[in-house]
Amino acid sequence: MINRELIRLKLVQVLYSYLQKGIYRPDVAEKELLLSLDKAYDLYNYMLLLMVEIGRMSVRMLEMRESRSKKLNDGVKWSHKFADNRFILQLESNRQLRKYCDEQALSWADQEDFVRALYNNVEQSEWYQQYMSSGNDTYEEDREIWRLIYRHLIAGNEELEALLEDNNVYWNDDKAIVDSFVLKTINRFNEASTAAEPLLPEYKSQEDRDFATKLLQRALNGQEYYYSLINATTRKWEFGRIALMDRIILQLGLAEITTFPNIPISVSINEYVDIAKFYSTPKSGKYINATLDGIAKKLIEEGKLVKES
Repeated sequence: MINRELIRLKLVQVLYSYLQKGIYRPDVAEKELLLSLDKAYDLYNYMLLLMVEIGRMSVRMLEMRESRSKKLNDGVKWSHKFADNRFILQLESNRQLRKYCDEQALSWADQEDFVRALYNNVEQSEWYQQYMSSGNDTYEEDREIWRLIYRHLIAGNEELEALLEDNNVYWNDDKAIVDSFVLKTINRFNEASTAAEPLLPEYKSQEDRDFATKLLQRALNGQEYYYSLINATTRKWEFGRIALMDRIILQLGLAEITTFPNIPISVSINEYVDIAKFYSTPKSGKYINATLDGIAKKLIEEGKLVKES
């Protein structure tokens, strides 16, 4: 699940904290990086579990309504369509999700009011009403309603994001990326999926995990060299006046460009320009782009930078 986009974001966060503290302990920085990435995977599982909790809330609400109707003898027949949704029952029984949440003590038990309010929003939504009134009874419809719920009510939910930030400092800025992987996971399920259906792994490959630790090590070990490259490029601007966040983004960008020959220069520059737009000032994107591009071209001209074709 953890891709290089998320790894780069985490590296910027960790390196920023590391340099602010002014303590040269690369081993500590690496442990912090790996812990931060582990917590991102926790969030992925936590968001899957949130859907399960909404499904469980629907069952509790249905039971309460049926009990009340029985006492009142009002003859109301409550639909079980959403409570018996096949996709959410698959997710609830998923062994990998249950095992991971148990081991990491992930639970929504203390957030019942939030889950109930979220379920109420589900019931009030247009797509829920269409789903409940539809005469269709297909697995695809069962899965699609949950994709819509996630896209419209969970992704981009500011109240949820505030709750997550209060619960875990490592989850700041992670949710947008995690949301994309949850939606991808929903799409991976099908009618034949069992409790053994695999969820996304924490890392796609050992290579991605190695990329994270190697890039951090190389950015720290080559810090003086990268600073000299930046200083030589920004002649009219004193190095000390460059914002710390911009320096960190440039440092990581240069470490990637100069020590990972298999990654195209354009890919690296675009990734760090996007990070600059997100984390730094409005003008930082253009500055990062121009600086990295200028340094890369100069190194190529001097024969100091060769990329694999």
